[in-house]
Amino acid sequence: MTDPLGQSQVLPYLVGLSKEGYSFHLISFEKEERFEQHREHIQAICDAAGITWHPLSYTKKPPLLSTIYDVQRMKGLAHQLHKEHNFKIIHCRSYIAALVGLGMKKKFGTKFLFDMRGFWANERVDGKIWNLRNPIFKKVYNYFKKKEIQFFTEADYTISLTYNGKNEIESWKEFGNNKPHIEVIPCCVDLDLFNPENINETDQINLRKTLNIDSTDFILGYVGSIGTWYMLSEMLDYFKQLKATKPSAKFLFVTGESPSTILNKANEIGINLEDIIITSCRHNEVPLNISLFDCSIFFIRPTYSKKASSPTKQGEIMAMGIPLICNAGVGDTDIVVEKYHAGQVLKDLTDAAYLQSLETDFEFIKSKTMEGAREFYGLKEGVQKYLKVYKSMLNS
Repeated sequence: MTDPLGQSQVLPYLVGLSKEGYSFHLISFEKEERFEQHREHIQAICDAAGITWHPLSYTKKPPLLSTIYDVQRMKGLAHQLHKEHNFKIIHCRSYIAALVGLGMKKKFGTKFLFDMRGFWANERVDGKIWNLRNPIFKKVYNYFKKKEIQFFTEADYTISLTYNGKNEIESWKEFGNNKPHIEVIPCCVDLDLFNPENINETDQINLRKTLNIDSTDFILGYVGSIGTWYMLSEMLDYFKQLKATKPSAKFLFVTGESPSTILNKANEIGINLEDIIITSCRHNEVPLNISLFDCSIFFIRPTYSKKASSPTKQGEIMAMGIPLICNAGVGDTDIVVEKYHAGQVLKDLTDAAYLQSLETDFEFIKSKTMEGAREFYGLKEGVQKYLKVYKSMLNS
């Protein structure tokens, strides 16, 4: 919960559902440094919402064995808490937690919600974390692909982040005519926080001064981690072409990544490092930083597993009324951008394609983009969908 994703994609839903009369016991695994930094903040959110938080320390090494160890700790705590509180629903976020949730359904008869978050085993392979030529990883992959079918078959409900992912699951021969119960809930955005009307002009001016941004600069913006999936080299290549057509362009990264990762790659590509600005901020400061963008960009590796991916940043950027430049083939991203006139979708990531896109006027409609953020990514809509799923499970 102390990671940015926990604060944007777990707690807001639980807070919203708590207001609807549900009480939660939340088991999470926390990294030591972040836990020390953000523990009090997360605890205050949980206390205010009546959520009982049970943080456990995250174990990273050795690979695989550390995961098995953490699963056993999660299982032990979940079983102990169930004996005390007799849970009606076990809401499992991703595959590791689902191992415990499925076991509890079989042992205690609790309702099991599989909140899949993506094709996890395939993500490990596509992200080059598991090399299937290694017999150990091959065995682990096959184990989770078998478990995956079990999760979909035996879950009382499944949550998919995308319609693309849902359609993929429903096409699998294992299910025949007996399709899993799937609700699509993308990575939603708190529209009260990500609201351009709440941006103070003085704060913008001060932030520009801090970041050494001139009022005449054209700001291409990127927000979030870079990590495994985001195509840094290609985004920098795009910026290089943008700079050639807009000499005032600068590339602003709002990220917790090490600046050297970005600067080294920019230097390799031949970009003037004075045109690269890197900053980090707390989650509640992200909207102010996004408000400095003239345009935002994200390129994600369009692998098989990304059919089920919903970039958190997309709803946030659209809610702020900022045009998007993105690539095709990732979840529902391109469909949403095109439906709500939210920017430009690139089919190819080449210099020629970048130049063509820069020479093409795309139809960005700010009001339509913000309407899309409300309709497709609104947190209140997401909470209502979870509420519908909870009620359906309890009544089945």
